Amino acid sequence: MTVDLFAGVAVADFERSLAWYERLIGEGPAFVPNDVEAVWELAENRYLFIEVRPEHAGHAVHTVFVDDLDARIEAIAGRGIEPAERETYSNGVRKVTYRDPDGNEIGFGGGPVE
Repeated sequence: MTVDLFAGVAVADFERSLAWYERLIGEGPAFVPNDVEAVWELAENRYLFIEVRPEHAGHAVHTVFVDDLDARIEAIAGRGIEPAERETYSNGVRKVTYRDPDGNEIGFGGGPVE
């Protein structure tokens, strides 16, 4: 079974959000289908996209689980974005949450530190 995912994030201002997500993800979008959307491929067939929908901006909550959480946090900090929250769950799983200019939550999770 093939699984494709498009996770959407409603934003109020395209240019401001485009710049922020480029810094968060570390690269420009994989494609820009029109003047109100931008799409990043996070893994094969798994996409995160922003779309100008001001009436819905600020309500997204997404978490991407990665195998290189510490390196990712360090790289994002190097691009000028610091986490809004850091959590470690009782099983050792970690989550770092970032908030975009509209208040949308984009988290990165990682396994316990060995």
